[in-house]
Amino acid sequence: MLEFEWLWAFLALPLPLLIHYGLKPAKPARTVAIRVPFLEDFSTLQTATPTTPKKYQLQRLFMVLAWLALVIACARPQWLGEPVELPISGRDLMLAVDLSGSMEIGDFQLNQQMVDRLTATKAVAGDFIQRRVGDRVGLILFGDQAYLQTPLTFDRTTVRTLLLESAIGLAGQKTAIGDAIGLAVKRLRNQPVNSRILILLTDGANTAGEVEPLKAADLAAQAGLKIYTIGVGADEMLVRDLFGTRRINPSSDLDEKTLTAIAEKTQGRYFRARDTQALEEIYAELDKLEPIEKDNQYFRPSTPLFYYPLAFALLLASLIWIKRLRTV
Repeated sequence: MLEFEWLWAFLALPLPLLIHYGLKPAKPARTVAIRVPFLEDFSTLQTATPTTPKKYQLQRLFMVLAWLALVIACARPQWLGEPVELPISGRDLMLAVDLSGSMEIGDFQLNQQMVDRLTATKAVAGDFIQRRVGDRVGLILFGDQAYLQTPLTFDRTTVRTLLLESAIGLAGQKTAIGDAIGLAVKRLRNQPVNSRILILLTDGANTAGEVEPLKAADLAAQAGLKIYTIGVGADEMLVRDLFGTRRINPSSDLDEKTLTAIAEKTQGRYFRARDTQALEEIYAELDKLEPIEKDNQYFRPSTPLFYYPLAFALLLASLIWIKRLRTV
């Protein structure tokens, strides 16, 4: 099927006629001089070139065809092939990551080295993002408040890069879990109901924000948003001080009860990540979520054809130019 991408270009077809008949030639300025009648005849004899009506008509025809071909080329003709169906399956995933001060606790091991919780989260969640082929992924960072770092996008590389560039305390030192859920509801409410998913990762309890986590979970349930919550942090950690080495629970502030309730209210699930391996297993489990089939999209392959009329116009212009050189 032949189609013109820029159909409005054909409006330029009458442009030469408008220029020819619309612009009046300027009157030559008169200068005082002595009139010599025979000199005019001699000048006409020297400069005149015999032009037959047939040659003049042929030259005009070439000019008209060249202009027509040039306008057609500007309209960008293209040949459209048969529609090709592109089935798309995927989800709209929003990741919410805690950047509060407690994420700095170094109770995780990565590549045989002790690292803080955020570093381990970046490594595991970053790989998780890269695996989500066909999904749209967004990123929310929260501390004292919740911020949308990346809206839903198919550009997983950018989302992963922005996650890796995040820093502890960037959004404040406290934890606004309810605000993070509320922001996710706002960003996902216009998406297909069965594909609205939030993965919320935190290591503490709600200590800031304007919305209570359970109230935010109720709003999420009404909006059809499924929430998977992940509580990170080891149960036991050795700490050295002036009195020697003692064992402490670095996750004593983790509110597992609230995180579990949030997941249950929204038909999701709560996961507990006590180390890097457990965190990897959690994201591997999340990979097994059933994909949501979206409406199929159609693609019509197009072949540009503008270079054919453009080459024809250039050929005619060359012939006109050569013919004029011969008559000079």
